[in-house]
Amino acid sequence: MMDVLYASMYRKLEENHWWFLGRRDLIYRLMKDYRRDVDILEIGCSGGVLIEFLKRRGFTRLHGIDVDEKAIEICRQRGIKEVGVADAQETEFKDQQFDILIASDVLEHIKDEDKALLEWYRILKPGGKLIIFVPAFKFLWSNHDEVNRHFRRYSKSGLIKTLEKNGFKTEKVSYWNFSLFFPVSLVRMFQKYLSGKRKRASDQLYEFNTFVNKTLEYMLRLENKFLSTGMNFPVGVSLFIIERKI
Repeated sequence: MMDVLYASMYRKLEENHWWFLGRRDLIYRLMKDYRRDVDILEIGCSGGVLIEFLKRRGFTRLHGIDVDEKAIEICRQRGIKEVGVADAQETEFKDQQFDILIASDVLEHIKDEDKALLEWYRILKPGGKLIIFVPAFKFLWSNHDEVNRHFRRYSKSGLIKTLEKNGFKTEKVSYWNFSLFFPVSLVRMFQKYLSGKRKRASDQLYEFNTFVNKTLEYMLRLENKFLSTGMNFPVGVSLFIIERKI
């Protein structure tokens, strides 16, 4: 679970921050050909921004869960009713209830990832899809991960192996946020060099001015366009993967 103060900042920024805008754009591109009446569950729905985003694009059967009571309260204030406080490892949904599960930057917060994945497999319908985003590359570990209470970052091969041993079949996988991978890598390595002088861990989720925010969003949208045509990137700050229940 996230640090309380960080979770509050996360909810504040998820509406218009370039990272979240780019991620929602890619999720929609991955889902745009799906029927609009499929049963969708967002695991870790936060304040419901993605649910609203998909609803505006015609999806009608949207549900969300989050361990944060405040996040669910915000969802309900938005008028999103099919949400509830629940643990991703024990959702209490019926077997084979959903066609699509979305877990954006959730799995890295869960200590027992196998338990969570078995639960997600259970509530997916046969042939159902699981869409996951996670942070990539162990060497990019930073104060940001510590503040967010991450247990791990992932490699592509490691993520595939973890999912397939829990019964899933990989349909597409790629690194994401390729554009910033090299500058972020340099910054993270420099931070580690200076880590002995830093006494307090801090997150790296910032509010940018409009021009910078729009520029970074455009870069991600351009990447997303390539990814939606079948291209995959060899490196990136994050990973996404589409799995099918077999």
